[in-house]
Amino acid sequence: MAEAGLPILDLQDFINGSATQRLAFVHALRETAHGVGFLYLRGVGLTPRHEQDVFALGRRFFALPQADKDALRMENSPHFRGYTHEGGEITRGEQDWREQFDVGAERPALEVAAHDPAWKRLQGPNQWPAALPELKPSILHVQATLTDAARHLLRALALALGQPEHQFDAAFADTPVQHVKLIRYPGRAQSQSQQGVGAHKDSGCLTFVLQETQKGLQVHYQGRWIDAPPIPGTVVFNLGEVLEILTDGFLRATLHRVVSPDSGQDRLSLAFFLSPRLDASLPFLTLPPQLAVLARGVERDPRNPLVPHTGENLLKGRLRSHLDVARRFYADVLAVQGTGLNGPSSAYD
Repeated sequence: MAEAGLPILDLQDFINGSATQRLAFVHALRETAHGVGFLYLRGVGLTPRHEQDVFALGRRFFALPQADKDALRMENSPHFRGYTHEGGEITRGEQDWREQFDVGAERPALEVAAHDPAWKRLQGPNQWPAALPELKPSILHVQATLTDAARHLLRALALALGQPEHQFDAAFADTPVQHVKLIRYPGRAQSQSQQGVGAHKDSGCLTFVLQETQKGLQVHYQGRWIDAPPIPGTVVFNLGEVLEILTDGFLRATLHRVVSPDSGQDRLSLAFFLSPRLDASLPFLTLPPQLAVLARGVERDPRNPLVPHTGENLLKGRLRSHLDVARRFYADVLAVQGTGLNGPSSAYD
């Protein structure tokens, strides 16, 4: 257990362990995913050198001239890729005080006809800084490594839920939604808002968070906020809304937030989110009776409806978090839905 009370599991116990180790991992994962919904994870395949390199490059990126970063503004991308300045993302109607660089899978844009659903616009190319070409292979390496780790975790979760081990394989095959967010949180005075990121649930399935050295991530559990500080050799892992829906709340996507560091400091993190293919709508799971009786139902918030279809659920979060992109590229969607963009969003770490 970590000092904060969050468990520490080793994914290698499931991937390469004995039958006893695999069973113990699945049992611990089920208990944690049903309970606090957050844990520290070792053995995901990233070396300390990989993490050091990506954070060093992240610092170089955020130190680029503002004009270089603004040339990559997310507002240029209908796919929600690129740079966002401090205060450019919204959670619970308040500005998040961080600058960030969003990267998805390296795939071409889908052909979208006039009658096609708007979520098809989410796939498309990334924007990369010409002044820092080393950033692209570093981020894509992290993305590929954590995607592989996530596929193993999905198999462990399937077993934990009393399902066939390969229950989720098809939905995550070929073109799952991969999303990396490289983030810098500037320090703020105590007299200012401390919202690095406001309290939210993640809208996909699985989330991994790499933290450099500065704490700030907090998890809401049993009525209080628990710190989840960096622990060398681990990533933080948590569940998204989709798995809460599919299990009728046996699994719970947990509220979490990031508190701004003190003035004169900053915090770097890298969050990775994996969701099924954009067109996937996962079926509700029939849990074994001993688990079904523990299902708590899906948390209902009229300001933040949960949707089982991947593309629809992800688009909901993007539109509410990035109003500049929404207004530029999704005005037709906003016109149909009404504005409705002031409630809590499914933001990211």
